[in-house]
Amino acid sequence: MITISPTAAVASARARHPLKTSNARRLGVVLSCPGRGAASPAVGARGSRPAHIPRASNGAGDGGVEDVEDKKNVWALDFDGVVCDSCGESALSAWKAATELWPDVFTTPDAMAKKERVVEDMRTVRPVVETGYENIVQVRCLLEGVTPADMLDNWSTMLPEYMAKWDLDRSSLVDLFGRTRDDWIAADLDGWLAPNRIYPGVAEAMDQLMVEHEVYIVTTKQARFTEMILERMAFIDFPGDRIYSQTVSGRPKSEVLQMLQERHPGTRYHFVEDKYSTLKKVEKESTLDAWNLYLVDWGYNVQSERDEATASGRINMVDIAQFRSVIDAF
Repeated sequence: MITISPTAAVASARARHPLKTSNARRLGVVLSCPGRGAASPAVGARGSRPAHIPRASNGAGDGGVEDVEDKKNVWALDFDGVVCDSCGESALSAWKAATELWPDVFTTPDAMAKKERVVEDMRTVRPVVETGYENIVQVRCLLEGVTPADMLDNWSTMLPEYMAKWDLDRSSLVDLFGRTRDDWIAADLDGWLAPNRIYPGVAEAMDQLMVEHEVYIVTTKQARFTEMILERMAFIDFPGDRIYSQTVSGRPKSEVLQMLQERHPGTRYHFVEDKYSTLKKVEKESTLDAWNLYLVDWGYNVQSERDEATASGRINMVDIAQFRSVIDAF
């Protein structure tokens, strides 16, 4: 596990992210690797690493070992909420898709008068969205009077109820949401890109990771949209075969992490997410105990989740400065 102590630059985070170890020093990163009890000295300068590193099998089956120090780390990053704030685009795409699906509901003067309020409420309820197609159901719920507070508290049961009520199925909504985005992109690429934004500092962090480590995107967003945003907005040429999208496959992120761990044996593993529920699922998988887990405080989560993560003992809360410090440590 990696425990992060704030530097002077992030001292304001101290109260929100209390230290989990008493021997944190002048800068940013103290680490205690899975399966080892002792923490190593703090790491400050970029490129320096802990003096005490774990050793792992070299995978050759001959009993030999090699330093984890000598291997590239594996970093798996979520996309929406970690790299990109796509909430504005998702809400507008959902409204367009809902207008096609229910024109009699969404083209009325009353609906158009409420559009701005609904789109704004979509940002409030974004923390409960697991996969993009859910946005289509959310915009109709909000239009018809469901409150954001009720949605935040009950979305896991509300979603199947409304899908049954409106005779919807997942695959059709996934196709509709993807096609709506494709049509918007074909007609107005700049207009589709505009509501998206790359979180400050994250593109630079990804550039550094891609030079030094093995980097993957593990996301619920369809891969072609992820790749396009990285290229056009973050100016990152990210390999398409390193983007794992759950949207079509439905494959849990925990399975993808297990696959990556098997592909790159005997190194350090880092999973960066903005959804606390996803990290809790990973935390329960004993086969994934080697993964360092990070919940970013700039993504789609709420204070109660951040507090729970801080108290978990395994999940590390990080702001962007702390995230960069973790990268520098390896």
